[in-house]
Amino acid sequence: MKRDEAGVTPDPVDVRLGARLAELRAEHGWSLGELADRSGISRSTLSRAERAEISPTASLLNRLCAVYGRTMSQLLSEVEAEPAPVVRAAEQPVWEDTASGFVRRSVSPPHGGLRGELVEGRLTAGADIAYDRPPVPGLEQHIWVLEGALTVTAQDTDHPLATGDCLRLRVWGPTRFRCPGPDDVRYVLAVVRP
Repeated sequence: MKRDEAGVTPDPVDVRLGARLAELRAEHGWSLGELADRSGISRSTLSRAERAEISPTASLLNRLCAVYGRTMSQLLSEVEAEPAPVVRAAEQPVWEDTASGFVRRSVSPPHGGLRGELVEGRLTAGADIAYDRPPVPGLEQHIWVLEGALTVTAQDTDHPLATGDCLRLRVWGPTRFRCPGPDDVRYVLAVVRP
């Protein structure tokens, strides 16, 4: 949220994201209560996210994406302009979850007819993000560490990764991304929908 002289002005991306979340819920014919039951997110939090009173966290968006059967990149691309075949560095959408120390750049956003996408992730030292389920079961992921160290937990197995290492997996259950430090980590996440 950005502050101006009159109070709080919601971020334009949060406003578009909130509107899209409300549209998705309406398309499914669900009340806030039904969505809360399906996602495990409180009705008040869902309502505040839809009205752009809060900036959703990565974990919250992941839960909603799982309920709606889409990746986070798909959801975020729905609130951005239609991506061009060439995505210039300056035009790549960036989303930040300041509460968890996570910055996500959509290097190659979802595009009609393509199943893959590329994301650059950055985690601050000590950051720890847990996802309780994949947005789409069986999602193929390739995680390539460019700088720093990252520990990814999938299927109750820790995978410590150093600079240059790549983890390849299909995601069926909970995952966890941790930056043990002492430095921040920067990695590429290649996602291929089943």
